[in-house]
Amino acid sequence: MQTLETQVSAPEFWNDQEKAQKTLQERARLERALHTAEDQTRLVEDIAVLFDFATEDESSANELREALKKLAATVETSETQMLLGGANDHRPAIVAINSGAGGTDAQDWAEMLYRMYLRWAARRGFKVEELDFQPGEEAGIKSATFRLEGEYAYGLMTSEVGVHRLVRISPFNSGQSRETSFASVFVTPEIDDNIEIEVLDKDLRVDTYRSTGAGGQHINTTDSAVRITHLPTNIVVTCQNQRSQHQNRDVAMRVLKSRLYELELGKRRSETDKLAESKRDISFGSQIRNYVLHPYRLVKDVRTKHESSNVDAVLDGDIDDFIKEFLLAKRAPVAA
Repeated sequence: MQTLETQVSAPEFWNDQEKAQKTLQERARLERALHTAEDQTRLVEDIAVLFDFATEDESSANELREALKKLAATVETSETQMLLGGANDHRPAIVAINSGAGGTDAQDWAEMLYRMYLRWAARRGFKVEELDFQPGEEAGIKSATFRLEGEYAYGLMTSEVGVHRLVRISPFNSGQSRETSFASVFVTPEIDDNIEIEVLDKDLRVDTYRSTGAGGQHINTTDSAVRITHLPTNIVVTCQNQRSQHQNRDVAMRVLKSRLYELELGKRRSETDKLAESKRDISFGSQIRNYVLHPYRLVKDVRTKHESSNVDAVLDGDIDDFIKEFLLAKRAPVAA
């Protein structure tokens, strides 16, 4: 911390604006960690005092219970952050959701997932920037892409990469039959400008089109939406929510470079890496998590076996326990 303070106070600090901003971000991250540690220390000291009075004073007993609850929550957050040590875990995340097998039900399910992540992000105070939104033909969404900015956004969202399976009575089927729907989630870290990703113009096909949104923030009266196809990898990215075609192209290129960066990292990972598995067909047998609403109610992660019967809470963004269990499993040593 002292080294960073020395850098910030140096006369030439702002000569390199980009480097200065990164240094300030690093300082802010360390300051938050120090403040958290200080708050936890004070809470522990308060709890020790309250213990002496709790047996004789009901007010102190209530205060003790609240202090213990607060300490448990902050320790839980700290434990999760300790599991995030990857080179890109601190970066913003670019999240893409796509509907899979299941028709209208799958498109509705994709929108339910989208809502779940927005609620989760709001709980954490994360900033969400919608980059692309393709509504379904009857309901839900075909796909959505958004940028998530917050502390360890990418590291936390890596737990969600893969296929999500929903089992329920279909609200779109007059026969009230039980339907199984699938949607996929893919996450990439937003890369810094100083990470050079070479993208040749000859490798790109750029198409412009009019937004097909249902109105409101998704409406677009000009052909300003942009779709970029990277021909060598067949990666397709779209953006339609900026004010101009130029801005949409810039954002789409940023997303494309992040996808290419993640693809390159994936090639360098060992065979135990699960990235390839998480990008399998969006259908039976490939899911990472099951959400069952009928004939019983249960959300279960296939990878960690962690489960919750409070399905409504999970779909309302209460997914921190699933994230933590995934990160714990990811960090656990592999048995010989």
